[in-house]
Amino acid sequence: MVRLPDDWTIRVSKTHDHEYFFNKETQQSQWTPPDNTDTSKLNEYLGKSLHKPVKVKVRHLLIKHKDSRKPSSWKEENITRSKEDAIEKLKGYKDEIERGDISLESLAVENSDCSSHVKGGDLGYFGKGEMQPPFEKASFQLQIGDMSDVIETDSGVHLIERTG
Repeated sequence: MVRLPDDWTIRVSKTHDHEYFFNKETQQSQWTPPDNTDTSKLNEYLGKSLHKPVKVKVRHLLIKHKDSRKPSSWKEENITRSKEDAIEKLKGYKDEIERGDISLESLAVENSDCSSHVKGGDLGYFGKGEMQPPFEKASFQLQIGDMSDVIETDSGVHLIERTG
């Protein structure tokens, strides 16, 4: 039996189909287990042999194209490249990263069409339902330190690196 701190219980989010933790006294809810929870017993109780994160931390490199939701960025007022050109550009960046020539973080600073470029593409932690579905799915499937293939969303095309 799992032992949570007093007044805490496990509930399942109808929106995200995932467990969350609820404090009956304070009405506080959170995705992460409360302090002083035995997470090994919790995972066993939930039937999970491997812990599935409720939040992940990523950095990304976004290349927009003319059919992106908002085809403009800090770099270009009017983006006219095709989706195919954006994908090819991103594949070139991926090759550079995989060869060890440069990091995704460094490339994002100079080349990402996202405002997160100022932080090396760092988007911080996010949970289920906070990002566009293809981006979220790819982010949660990555292991820490891994990089995705090209991911397409309404915003453009991305390389995603999980950092936490």
